[in-house]
Amino acid sequence: MRELEKCSICPHECHVNRNQGKIGRCKATEKVRIALYSTHDFEEPCISGENGSGTVFFSNCNLNCVYCQNYEISQLGKGKDITIEELAEIFLRQQEKGVENINLVTPTSYVIQIIEAIKIAKEKGLTIPILYNTNAYEKVETLKLLEGYIDIYLPDLKYAENILGKEYSKVENYFEVATKAIQEMIRQVGTPKIEKDGTIKKGVMVRHLVLPNHIENSKKVLKWMKENLPEEIYVSVMAQYFPTYQAKKVETLNRKLTKEEWKEIEDYIGELEIENGYVQELGEHEEEYVPKWELGD
Repeated sequence: MRELEKCSICPHECHVNRNQGKIGRCKATEKVRIALYSTHDFEEPCISGENGSGTVFFSNCNLNCVYCQNYEISQLGKGKDITIEELAEIFLRQQEKGVENINLVTPTSYVIQIIEAIKIAKEKGLTIPILYNTNAYEKVETLKLLEGYIDIYLPDLKYAENILGKEYSKVENYFEVATKAIQEMIRQVGTPKIEKDGTIKKGVMVRHLVLPNHIENSKKVLKWMKENLPEEIYVSVMAQYFPTYQAKKVETLNRKLTKEEWKEIEDYIGELEIENGYVQELGEHEEEYVPKWELGD
């Protein structure tokens, strides 16, 4: 594919020739690599709905988060190579299972191939919404290629403090890049359209994972959302952090959130009067760190 000859799909702009098997920051080649595809019942209620979300987990990532819970997939490249045609067939098989949507998890490195797979799948009868589940370290120019192919965007907004992006995810200017990307996503698909059955068919929901010892960063993220995004936007604030991968060796990240930290965030959400979205319950034990979503005010 021509776009991969001098790859500039993401903000790193490595300019490597992926068609010749050269790898840049994300370690992806011209081949599509996926770790698994499955029905996921534990996304936010409007995404999983009654029938689950049809997730496709792509291998490799353009961030290097030291606390990544899927590090074997995102950092170590666990998975297998498939063709674009096989990816299209996976989309169709997911639809046959009755899922609410096709959930593309960490898709950034494979945007060009994904577009082609969507075209093939739609020609063969794919009709359910396509959801783009991303860390938001995206180029606006690349996102524009996705216009008309993506129905739902589910970006993270990890950091308002760029020093944390550099320290924990090995990227510069995360906040500026991610916020511009999110605004482009909203331009494309707008605010969430929730059906009578409670599922989302189109629109943007922004996620934020609260990190221990960095409550002020979370407050800045939430404040930016409140002041810069439409009131109708959905926000999902997550408490599921636990130390894994390299975070176990990082003093500021080597524990779970405390009840006090989480209450401070919940109180701040109320103070900002964020109207739409979800917060997670904070589990007492690590095994309880599964999504238990509550609807926000």
